[in-house]
Amino acid sequence: MANLLELNNVSKTYSHGIIKKDSTVALRDISLTLREDEPSILTVAGESGSGKTTLAMLLLGFITPTTGQIIYRGKDISKLRGQEKLAFRREVQAVFQDPFAVFNPFYTVDHLLTVPIKKFKLAKSKAEARDKMDEALTAVGLRPEDIIGRFPHQLSGGQRQRINVARALLLKPRLLIADEPVSMVDASLRASILETLRNLQRDHGVSIIYITHDLTTAYHIAKSIIVLYRGGVMEAGDVETVIKNPQHPYTRLLIDSIPWPNLEQRWGAQKIITREAGAVSGGCPFYSRCAKAMDRCKTPAPMYRLAPFQTASCYLYEGHEQMDAAQLSETLPV
Repeated sequence: MANLLELNNVSKTYSHGIIKKDSTVALRDISLTLREDEPSILTVAGESGSGKTTLAMLLLGFITPTTGQIIYRGKDISKLRGQEKLAFRREVQAVFQDPFAVFNPFYTVDHLLTVPIKKFKLAKSKAEARDKMDEALTAVGLRPEDIIGRFPHQLSGGQRQRINVARALLLKPRLLIADEPVSMVDASLRASILETLRNLQRDHGVSIIYITHDLTTAYHIAKSIIVLYRGGVMEAGDVETVIKNPQHPYTRLLIDSIPWPNLEQRWGAQKIITREAGAVSGGCPFYSRCAKAMDRCKTPAPMYRLAPFQTASCYLYEGHEQMDAAQLSETLPV
């Protein structure tokens, strides 16, 4: 059986300027595989500017990689045409950060659900369309009679975000890209939305790539995690191992940034160093902020396998087994 999704050495570089062109590497040599017969939830974590949203845009086919290939069910998504491209658009869905932005305030929320039903010809009658909407809304924990016919401003942020998930579910996707889906929702509603996503994976066989800067939600929803910094993979593996026992200095800094409910625990204990800007062009992206940086960090570090389900790109672990980018998925439990 073909893999559901493959990223083969994918990089994305943005160029800007007319006379003197500058470039920014948003994503650097990412390889990843999701199996079709093993639906899973994978977290991609990192701070703003780490390349998370660029990865989402690449996976959805909104932008093309500078180098490398993205293969969906055996076919390069940049070469899909006609019915194959339409099938890809139906099977790969997204839930974005802002639960209000996708709504047209002049239409009731029914509009968001009826458009994909009409576009992809999912129902032969209005009654069948209504049944499908009711089924999707119920699946995400909403009562159709409380939702249908209402305008977006009449609903809470949590309700709007679950409607976005219901819209995706209508199309029976195989892959859902969830880009910061709870960052603009009240804390009291985050748990219900995360549980909705887990139910999609468990009950409907949907693989989910959960993109976030919040490691606390990552810990509760996923089994595996990739930590990005300035487009590069810093650490990856089993989410519990990586969060409870982080090995890369950047991951440790991220963990240290979590405000714990303990007044005796010091927040921000990790030392941050700032070196001369531009001193490591082409080297480790974290060099300028790393308290343990060495001269050799001015060249990119390979990935080292630290445990069956943990790897880090750092010369601190030079004695461990070295891996190439294509082996990353071996360290990600399903």
